Amino acid sequence: MITFENIYKSFGSNHVLRGVNLTVERGESMVIIGGSGTGKSVLIKTVLGLVEPDSGRILVDGQDVTQVKRDTFLSRFGMLFQGGALFDSMPVWQNVAFRLQRGALKRPAAEAREIAIEKLRRVGLAPDVADRFPAELSGGMQKRVSLARAIAAEPEIIFFDEPTTGLDPIMSGVINELIREIVVEMGVTAMTITHDMTSVKTIADKVAMLHRGTIQWCGSLADMAQCEDPHVEQFVNGRAEGPIETLR
Repeated sequence: MITFENIYKSFGSNHVLRGVNLTVERGESMVIIGGSGTGKSVLIKTVLGLVEPDSGRILVDGQDVTQVKRDTFLSRFGMLFQGGALFDSMPVWQNVAFRLQRGALKRPAAEAREIAIEKLRRVGLAPDVADRFPAELSGGMQKRVSLARAIAAEPEIIFFDEPTTGLDPIMSGVINELIREIVVEMGVTAMTITHDMTSVKTIADKVAMLHRGTIQWCGSLADMAQCEDPHVEQFVNGRAEGPIETLR
């Protein structure tokens, strides 16, 4: 579904992506791991056209992302942002139905609200949450609202950017399980960025490690447990000593 072919991207003298090659199969849940500042978020932004690669090619469902009609193309994607990115001035249902009230996906307000409530139920939130504002919700509830928004337009591809950031271990587990259930239930192609190895073990079909601007290793979740690559082994086990540099 998604193919990265020799992707390079620099910001001035900061060479972030240095020849990324990666394939994400249709219906697969790919998790990208790697240290902070290694370019994981930049990689996702190149797919969406928010960042233009210096060189290389990205294909989505066989189409070069630079040759597609933007509105139609972006309607295929859902996104769960790291910080939730809810609109404080809008009630929850309008946040969830944001895309359903604009552009090619526009629906009548009553229909959009009904869909929003249905998606809120799917992530375990009662209908009465729909008319609250984000500030009235706990962090875990806000994350669920963000997840409901990501799936509201029935996307084919969903990106999850650090989905458990800021959550306690119990709520992190709830969100991880919800993501896995939704990915399987909807049959979507998913790319997740995370530092949380519990998320990796719950969500991933395949894991790719981004290090020094390239894919250091890629394999199945089962392969990762047996992987002897020292970079992967250090990251998975959270060790300070190893080939991945740490600030002292």
